[in-house]
Amino acid sequence: MYGWDSYFIVVGLLRDERAALARSVVDDFLYEVRHYGGVLNANRTYYLTRSQPPLLAEMVVAVYHATGDRAWLAGARDALVTVHDHWLAPPHLIPSIGLSRYFDHGEGPAPEVVAGERDAAGANHYDRVRAWFRANPAAAAGYYSAESDELTPLFYKGDRSMRESGFDPTGRFGPFGADVTRYAPVCLNALLYRMERDLAEIDQALGQGGKNAKDWLALAEARKARIEALLWDDAAGLYFDYDFESGRRNPYPFATTFWPLWAGVASRAHATRVRGNLPLFERPGGIVTSTTVTGAQWDAPFGWAPLQLFAVHGLHRYGFDVDADRIARAWLSMLVEDFERRGTLVEKYDVERRTSDVAGKLAFGYTSNEIGFGWTNGVALELLAGLSR
Repeated sequence: MYGWDSYFIVVGLLRDERAALARSVVDDFLYEVRHYGGVLNANRTYYLTRSQPPLLAEMVVAVYHATGDRAWLAGARDALVTVHDHWLAPPHLIPSIGLSRYFDHGEGPAPEVVAGERDAAGANHYDRVRAWFRANPAAAAGYYSAESDELTPLFYKGDRSMRESGFDPTGRFGPFGADVTRYAPVCLNALLYRMERDLAEIDQALGQGGKNAKDWLALAEARKARIEALLWDDAAGLYFDYDFESGRRNPYPFATTFWPLWAGVASRAHATRVRGNLPLFERPGGIVTSTTVTGAQWDAPFGWAPLQLFAVHGLHRYGFDVDADRIARAWLSMLVEDFERRGTLVEKYDVERRTSDVAGKLAFGYTSNEIGFGWTNGVALELLAGLSR
């Protein structure tokens, strides 16, 4: 039960009128918060040190809208406040800029990698990373020791924290995401803005609309101002992650540039600029993850269902309906064509070639392509519903 995958599953269940099952999924996460202090990366003991992109408040609000159960909503509220506190406390909070980052509290290799999938040569992800650093020594400083042929504790801290982001791996946060702890990411802070807005809505629904709701809205507006000031790049017309150590944005075009549109953070002018940059990301099968080919599964030419949903909903929010529908149709038609070949929906796709056959181009990440994948199913239902509106 993965932390952010489950949001898209809940969206699909609600579209399928399975509100009781959607609520059960959310109840499982509320249990995690109450017993373990937060939403876990997934419900396994070696994930106790990290979370995933915070979408629990979105799940709670969606289920509440479907059921109208105020007593259940009241019971969920305190757990959501705990999750918010988790992301607004150091080391997740970056005090100097008032935004948050991903950060895993554990040390050393991630257990799921050590015991995870191996390629035809018997190498796991860390073996392939060490081979890459051997071939690219200029990028290895601090992360790899050539003398011992070992990855360093600093690399493992970054690697674990990159996995909390859900984008595992990508070149967006430096080699294999190892620099992630020095960034205030667009994705995380857009989600926290929505969480603060959701908590304001919840307090309004529970009759606590006075000071409580106003306080949440004030937090959201302060975050919005920081996102627009630090993460917006006017020269590029895109939202970029902010390197708070160097005081610069990272010019790495990535599909999370649509998330401030989905969240309602973007000004009209900024949303229009992002829409003008659609050719950077739009491919025959939908929105590509990034504009950079690294061999990692969260870079070009791969596309993933969540990124389609955020882009489509974000474009709709600002009235770019023709663009949003075109992207939705590109993604959905690819799913149908590939389903006819394969007989199932899967986890990830090559959106340039419109196929689920990704193994030949994927060097870093899981070469397996899991079948019947929950977030692909959920997003397909949601996008289909949007086209029939």
